[in-house]
Amino acid sequence: MLKVKKEGIILRKTELNFENEGVLNPAVIKENGKIHLFYRAVAKGNFSSIGYCVLSDPTTVEERSESPVIVPESDEDKHGIEDPRIVKIEDVFYLTYTSYDGINALGTLSVSKDLKFWENKGIIVPKIPYEKFKLLSEAEGLIPEKYKRYNQFQISHTDSDPIFLWDKNLIFFPRKINGRFYFIHRIRPDIQIVSTENIEDLTTEFWEDYFFHFNNHILLSAKYDHESSYIGGGCPPIETEYGWLMIYHGVHDTVNGYVYSACAALLDLENPEKEISRLPYPLFKPEEEWELEGEVSNVCFPTGAVVEKDRLYIYYGAADERIAVASLSIDKLLKELMMYAV
Repeated sequence: MLKVKKEGIILRKTELNFENEGVLNPAVIKENGKIHLFYRAVAKGNFSSIGYCVLSDPTTVEERSESPVIVPESDEDKHGIEDPRIVKIEDVFYLTYTSYDGINALGTLSVSKDLKFWENKGIIVPKIPYEKFKLLSEAEGLIPEKYKRYNQFQISHTDSDPIFLWDKNLIFFPRKINGRFYFIHRIRPDIQIVSTENIEDLTTEFWEDYFFHFNNHILLSAKYDHESSYIGGGCPPIETEYGWLMIYHGVHDTVNGYVYSACAALLDLENPEKEISRLPYPLFKPEEEWELEGEVSNVCFPTGAVVEKDRLYIYYGAADERIAVASLSIDKLLKELMMYAV
């Protein structure tokens, strides 16, 4: 078994109005010698915005903004923007997060050249009405039957409220592969993958074709007990000599409710739609008090990572209330993964 060190909590909620209910699930990127965290900040009533801080090293906060750096600005995110992730592709930063309007939860993209000024590109995942998705899932062979079961909670509130299929955990790969953008997203219960030459090509027609070939786009499905309920994306993939290292979350149900654990897999470098390996056990799971008790108990939800020499630092939301860090040798993790290569 791998030795993972729980470094502890690095960020807690404050009395500031925008983050007095919780801080969690940060996007993390190292740029110009500093580690930047864009984190989900939760106000009373479960309204989320994006807070910001800078680390001088993987576990030390050097500077922290006293106001959110990104706030809801449209009807699509009027109830909050949640669970950001970030990568840099060429000279542009891609920040993705979930826009939540109180009913629908959909992946959104903002871009920046300097980590300060952000251009909102809007929702880029499919806005497919749940009823249409339900019909596709009932059509033989198009979409596995289990998808209907996992998403049937999305029932219309009123005749006037559009209900779209929830599509969260939108995460880009940190470089183009064979000239194409790749990103993962999550329609429960699996992780799906998308590639496109241009973001602008993600049209209604693109997504209609996508759903007619949906099975071809399922990247990972639950395989082991610790992820038996459903899985979802975690940190942006990390390029290594063995493949793309993917830290994701796995969920299993217990008598005390769902348990969220950090998991690890490897994808092929030039064909990331191909899984090379997966750990048959959690990389780490809720064990400490700050992971076991909180706004949502029993949660380790990884969303960002940095590599310092041989050390992989994984940043995660702990019990949906605070931000913590775990670390381990990336070399040992990769060698362990290769022991389970397909």
